[in-house]
Amino acid sequence: MDTCDTPACQSAREIFRELEDYYDEHNLYFQTIGSVLQAADLLDVDHPVKLILSQPKNEIMVHCPVQMDDGTWHLIKGYRVQHNNVLGPYKGGIRFHPEIKLDEVKSLALLMTMKCALARLPFGGAKGALKIDPRALSKKEQERVTRRLTAALGGNIGPDYDIPAPDMGTNAQTMAWMADTYINFAESSKKVTARGVVTGKPLEFGGSAGREKATGQGLVYVLDALLPGMNLALPDLSFSLIGYGNVGSWTGRLLQLRGSKMKAVMDHTGAIADDAGIDAEKLAGHVAKHGGVKGYPEAEAIDEATFYSTPVDLFIPAALEQMVDLEHAERIQCKVLVEAANAPTTPQAERHLMDKGVEVLPAILCNTGGVTVSYFEWKQNRQSETWDAELVDERLQEVMHRTAKRVLEMAARLDCNMRIASFAAAIEHIAKVYGMRGVFP
Repeated sequence: MDTCDTPACQSAREIFRELEDYYDEHNLYFQTIGSVLQAADLLDVDHPVKLILSQPKNEIMVHCPVQMDDGTWHLIKGYRVQHNNVLGPYKGGIRFHPEIKLDEVKSLALLMTMKCALARLPFGGAKGALKIDPRALSKKEQERVTRRLTAALGGNIGPDYDIPAPDMGTNAQTMAWMADTYINFAESSKKVTARGVVTGKPLEFGGSAGREKATGQGLVYVLDALLPGMNLALPDLSFSLIGYGNVGSWTGRLLQLRGSKMKAVMDHTGAIADDAGIDAEKLAGHVAKHGGVKGYPEAEAIDEATFYSTPVDLFIPAALEQMVDLEHAERIQCKVLVEAANAPTTPQAERHLMDKGVEVLPAILCNTGGVTVSYFEWKQNRQSETWDAELVDERLQEVMHRTAKRVLEMAARLDCNMRIASFAAAIEHIAKVYGMRGVFP
């Protein structure tokens, strides 16, 4: 039975009743679309646009038979959800994770649509996943799994149609295998641009300078733009991180370079803390060698409750969705929660944090740096260009500062929080494009 009576729930419930679909307030996808539709209501967006955005255009499911090193065969489920492409080709990562579900992939695809629209990138939103634990696979098994998935997706991806990228459990090597597989199927006349089928590739194979650190770098640029308005500045601030993979470790290292202090970190292996500060570079080396923060010798091991209770200026979730629930929010002691991960905060937790006076900076603003530099890579591939790192950083900073300003202006205009303002700024752009293009046929 539905119990939520917030504007987000009410708006979403009305749309899904019209679609003859059950609205579940505890489901991640419905929570996400609820906030999107609440923002659309504040803008008085045309009803057809809200209907279109409420569901993905395409939900693709594949089952990939793959032979393991020991000779056994596994049948592995995969997804590619293409949410919306009114602004351009679908764009979004490929995640390898053993517990992935379709509604999670739908939520991430929806968020990609919003991110690209917010940053005014010429992309729509998509997301993909393979239901497998990459840590349990050898390198050769990872390669076979990746190539099989690419072949199974076939014409559902392409440099002019849908462009995957790395996500949790995948990396530049995964993208190299995907691109190589795709190129071998491409027509001879299209092989030159075919490597643009994915972004996040190794630098030697058409990747872009700055792509590995892009999400963390973009987040730092957002903080540069927004913290002064909160009477905060990066030098001498303290922070904690959930997750120390690509996004978390780069965020930690870049904030440390700016003079901030990392006091606590938690990942899937455990949690550590040091009030004097944890060296982000040394911790990155430890994680690369040992697979997690557990056992790091220069910090104290702590439990989960202590981690969430550690007082900091910035609390930065950079791991999975919904890592911050109401119980955790009640413990958190911070001035700003900065969403480096996608949808890491439940609606109940967000309401509690804001009631405590905590500013919540949403993921579709904070982690847009990754897809922005992916756009730069795609553009370089299409134009047969190579940009140096300084140019990438300069252009990324311009995009992130403009995007942050856009959100601030919308928040003032609608008198709403940053999440709703971010969605509203994205939806307004999408609605204008639908107004010009119409809905075919």
